[in-house]
Amino acid sequence: MVPIETILLWVATLIFVSVISSKLSDKVSIPVLLLFLAIGMLAGSEGFGGIYFDDARMAKSIGIVALIFIIFSGGLDTEWKEVRSVAWQGVLLSTVGVLVTAGVAGFFAIKLLGFSVLEGLLLGSIVSSTDAAAVFSVLRSKKMGLEKPLKPLLELESGSNDPMAVFLTAGFISLLTLKDMDTWALLPMFVLDMSVGALTGYLMAKFVVLFIRKLKLEYAGLYPVVMISFVMLTYAAAVHLKGNGILAVYIAGLMLARAEFPNKKSLMRFHDGLAWLMQITMFVTLGLLVFPSHIVPLAGAGAVFTLLLMFIARPLSVFLCLLPFRMGAREKTLISWVGLRGAVPIILAMFPFMAGLPQADTIFNIVFFVVIASVFIQGTSIPFVAKLLGLKADLPEKPNYPIEFEKTEAIDADLTDVIVPYGSNAVGRRLGELGIPDKCLVVMVARGDRFVVPSGTTVLEGGDVLLVLANEEDLKAIQNTIGTLRKPQG
Repeated sequence: MVPIETILLWVATLIFVSVISSKLSDKVSIPVLLLFLAIGMLAGSEGFGGIYFDDARMAKSIGIVALIFIIFSGGLDTEWKEVRSVAWQGVLLSTVGVLVTAGVAGFFAIKLLGFSVLEGLLLGSIVSSTDAAAVFSVLRSKKMGLEKPLKPLLELESGSNDPMAVFLTAGFISLLTLKDMDTWALLPMFVLDMSVGALTGYLMAKFVVLFIRKLKLEYAGLYPVVMISFVMLTYAAAVHLKGNGILAVYIAGLMLARAEFPNKKSLMRFHDGLAWLMQITMFVTLGLLVFPSHIVPLAGAGAVFTLLLMFIARPLSVFLCLLPFRMGAREKTLISWVGLRGAVPIILAMFPFMAGLPQADTIFNIVFFVVIASVFIQGTSIPFVAKLLGLKADLPEKPNYPIEFEKTEAIDADLTDVIVPYGSNAVGRRLGELGIPDKCLVVMVARGDRFVVPSGTTVLEGGDVLLVLANEEDLKAIQNTIGTLRKPQG
């Protein structure tokens, strides 16, 4: 029996090293999840740490718990105003797109790896979902963004395509293990799975908003505790009702992102930190589980399969799904390229172990190779590809203001950043001369590393960031005023 002190020492060390490694990720543009996996592999039985871990059941349980909170946090951080315009594109990519990717990748698995039809489609399903978190971590490290509507579309797709991959994986495992099950039985299962999951997430979000508003806890520290229990209850309720638990927590996060309730900002910060802890825990655990010596013999087949997935399966699904929409070939190409595989495929690759499938070990090692290759090749090249396609956008650095504002239903206003363009007609003019609406308040001006408390005589400079308290109508008015560009002379 290993002493608890030794376990705590290893856990604390691995978490600390993982956090420090995020700084290395920023400097070398390697997605941080790849470093988390590498830390787990180095600490494993075939690495320097020598920790022997081969409990796939425990790793799967840890992965699912971590995934629940990561998916919920992704939904909670999604700005509905941004993704609303690309909702249909996102839904198609996260359903039909996943299905097409799974089918094409499954065909390659059958031809390349000699799998049976169902085994090939199972492998295709496992690698069919994408992880945009890795994409945005690389872009943030390079102070880069993406032109609209690419960023919200990728956020929506990556947050909502995991449920489809989970359903397909579970469905094909059922077909492989239940000999009397018909393929057409997946259709009613799909309808039940998605509808119950979505409805559960919707109703639970409505309930928790009402509950938090009425509860009025005396201790602010209990609100995160309530939210943790709510997330777990949402997942468990959906699964017990034969629905998709991952979809339920994502829908719940989306609904809460749109709602107003006490301590919302502090809860969002808490879940952001919790999601990072879950990512570290999940990736390090998965790194510990893998045996690199088992992957090496499959490297050749894995490399070919990965390239086919990147250059044929993913682009085909993207171009087909976005065919009805007005979107250029450059945008579709970039969306295809940023279809990174993340933690979800590795977690799903443990499902065949639980089902006792004969090809389970091969599937797991192929999937692990695909994830590492995808993150390394695509992840590191995203800034270059975005620049090459002319879709790179500057990522403005958001000031960390020394004040905080919590929006409630009692006030029809919110704090918003308004950037003063260098060519704006407002540059060089006093704040009081701009005709700002009476109910619009400029609370603070961020100028470089300094913060200025403004008055009517404050002269604006290009690059200033105004912290504005206003309702939507007044905010549009000041944005139009500040954003008006100076006409060229002559």
